[in-house]
Amino acid sequence: MKYQARLEKLYAIMRGAGLDVVALIPGPNHRYLTNAVHYVLERPIVAFYPLDKEPLAVIPELEIALFERHALPSQIVSYTDAEGYQGAFRQALNGIGVRGKTIGVEGLNMRFFEGEVIRASAPGAQVVDASEPLAGLRLHKDADEIAALRRAIAISEAALAATFAEVKVGMSEIEAAAILEGHIHALGGDGLAFGTILHAGGNTPLPHLGPLDYRIQHGDPLIVDFGATYEGYCADITRTVFVGAVNAEQREFYAVARAANEAGRAAAAPGVACEAVDIAARQVFIDAGYEHLIRHRTGHGIGLEAHEAPYMVVGNQRLLEPGMVFTVEPGIYRAGEIGVRIEDNILITQDGSESLTSFERDLMVI
Repeated sequence: MKYQARLEKLYAIMRGAGLDVVALIPGPNHRYLTNAVHYVLERPIVAFYPLDKEPLAVIPELEIALFERHALPSQIVSYTDAEGYQGAFRQALNGIGVRGKTIGVEGLNMRFFEGEVIRASAPGAQVVDASEPLAGLRLHKDADEIAALRRAIAISEAALAATFAEVKVGMSEIEAAAILEGHIHALGGDGLAFGTILHAGGNTPLPHLGPLDYRIQHGDPLIVDFGATYEGYCADITRTVFVGAVNAEQREFYAVARAANEAGRAAAAPGVACEAVDIAARQVFIDAGYEHLIRHRTGHGIGLEAHEAPYMVVGNQRLLEPGMVFTVEPGIYRAGEIGVRIEDNILITQDGSESLTSFERDLMVI
């Protein structure tokens, strides 16, 4: 019943967007509709969801047994390596009857490869990017999804606490990240939401780079941005701490970031525009004279992807609604010296919001 309801949600989105067929590759949307986990490889897998027919998938023959474990799509057109996939795509799209129809694809996820195969196999059809309407498919989390997110967050926070207890001066960023990831797996995480970002000292202003061989020094800031997954759902948490000691300048820098995080969380509520969360956090930095040190938006949605809708950014007029889950992660960065980011995961409730993360936000010296 749950997956049938999700399929009906997809159909409603398609009707609203004028889409006759939606084509999905392995990934979060496909998993959301089927609970199936497949991978994007050199053998293309595409599931087609027409409004007027049963869903149908084109898959390599070796994937049949795995596909049949899930309810959707129940119709399959398979191909062998010897046959190649072109004939299977032509057969599938001819069976659906797509001439004169509009096929929506996941423009942000689908490779040029799959897109061209679909175009070549569907003469007379219009193939369009449906990323924006499809973003609404997973926008509101149900009780099962929220429970999985809570578990992913609990695992992440326990792993972070254990890691901070083990970090030592002289340890490399790579070694510290390995400790963290080991704890995630030991505590029951089924994977990592994304590659762990862990930096110390002058590397902390590098927001999207993996751990380096830099060795942690006494007095360094240490920033950790990471997340466990549980049943595919992603936590995304950042904390910045100080190793052994903290000076007055670092303390002030942290206090401003802490206040921005609090302002962003306080702004989140039903009926509030997404941009209001970003504006509230940014204003704290502006008032403190740090506007020039802002590098990114305040947050993004989380779920089966670590980054998904809705986005907390100036210009996004979408109103927050119950069931939406997103990050509040304001940060400021002084190149070569210090970066501070404090990130929480927020659930919009019927009458306000709840921080699903509870890890200490006050300044910590480890």
